[in-house]
Amino acid sequence: MASAIIGGLIRQGLPADRIEVVEPDAAQRDKLRATWPMQVHEHAGPALHSATMVVWAVKPQTFGQAALACAPHTAAALHLSVAAGIRCDSMAQWLGTERIVRAMPNTPALVGAGMTGLYARPAVSPLERELVSAIMATTGQVLWLPHESDLDAVTALSGSGPAYVFYFLEAMRQAGQEMGLDADTATQLAIGTFVGASRLAADASEPPEVLRERVTSKGGTTHAALCAMNDAGMAKAFVQAMHAAHRRAQALGDEFVP
Repeated sequence: MASAIIGGLIRQGLPADRIEVVEPDAAQRDKLRATWPMQVHEHAGPALHSATMVVWAVKPQTFGQAALACAPHTAAALHLSVAAGIRCDSMAQWLGTERIVRAMPNTPALVGAGMTGLYARPAVSPLERELVSAIMATTGQVLWLPHESDLDAVTALSGSGPAYVFYFLEAMRQAGQEMGLDADTATQLAIGTFVGASRLAADASEPPEVLRERVTSKGGTTHAALCAMNDAGMAKAFVQAMHAAHRRAQALGDEFVP
């Protein structure tokens, strides 16, 4: 996700030398330096004193240690976290600041088609919110949420959502092969259908259920498929799956409390 944000900012015209990265892993440091002409440090240090914003793209289990190391150098910065499960209260305690924004992006950000949910602490100013929106918009769409707890639902829907799409693409590919198509053809048909249907839903003024009804003729092929899905309890199982993701997101937040 850090690479998606860096790449998006540079594509939008931010000079690479305005970005500094702390990366403990030597191989990743070399990869970053080879990709972009920017400063990459092994450890947090005085170079971070001039930072106006710090973006946290670290694993949840290492966030506390990394934050404590950076805190002495980033007191004046706005902090934007894309780390899953780390709540603002925990970050504020580690970092010694209330100027914190949490983001829940998803992997389509890698191709500039992400969906990111955002929540800001009250100490974050309107101008800082605009800055965060501009940064995350380089990776796709953004949506501000009124409550931090809403991010757990965002995690379940859009954060984990690409995996659901890939899951259905796998199933469609399998079905296509079982009906005589080769894997590449079945995959192309499935992906094209998801892309087209998503674009239609995005552009339409009607809700998804109306769009579904418009392509479902009683007694037709689509009706037969949807009846089979309903008989299998697919909609109920899918909703239950997202509730499971929601519960796990809540539990992660409980795990990483200082």
